[in-house]
Amino acid sequence: MSNEKNRVKTITYTALFAALSTVLMFWSFPLPFIPPFLKIDLSGVPILLCAFMFGPVPALMAVAVKDLINAAFSTSGGVGELADFLILGSFAVTAALVYRKNHTRRGALAACAAAAGVMVAVGMLANRFLLIPFYMQLMPLEKILSMCAAVNPLIGSLETYVVFGAGPFNLVKAVLLSAITFVLYKRLHRLIQREAAPSSGKAGKAEAE
Repeated sequence: MSNEKNRVKTITYTALFAALSTVLMFWSFPLPFIPPFLKIDLSGVPILLCAFMFGPVPALMAVAVKDLINAAFSTSGGVGELADFLILGSFAVTAALVYRKNHTRRGALAACAAAAGVMVAVGMLANRFLLIPFYMQLMPLEKILSMCAAVNPLIGSLETYVVFGAGPFNLVKAVLLSAITFVLYKRLHRLIQREAAPSSGKAGKAEAE
């Protein structure tokens, strides 16, 4: 397939994944023992599939498109979308870079594990320096911490919120996104192999490790 056709195919799939991710971001749900304003959504699943198929740049573009669209409906003045871009973007880029070296199921699992670690770290930083400062403009920190302590008694300060609130939340989210993506990956393994190979310059055979 020519480079032009590859480029058109990549753009088309990236737009599709961005659209699916945008729709999924509108559905979210809370978790027990997690601060109520932190909610899980599955918008990262199409992004992670995009990362596996086409690499870090298209995946990052899909995240950007999704967050720009959702910013139009934002209740956080774009702060939440910026945090999401940093967190989900780092998750997708890490997964794509690790997976690029090993286009197998085992490689996908390793990519998800590495990406989960990065997502937790970036998520903790984003909460500490972006999300909590934003919420502090709306209500005192003490009230925020009181809301968090009502569902998780371990949270009593900004530092414990980051460790026992933001950290576990992003870990659970990363594991959930990875698990769903890995199931889909197993079903779409041959397609992913075929699409990923041109973007990395490797023909590679589909393996079932």
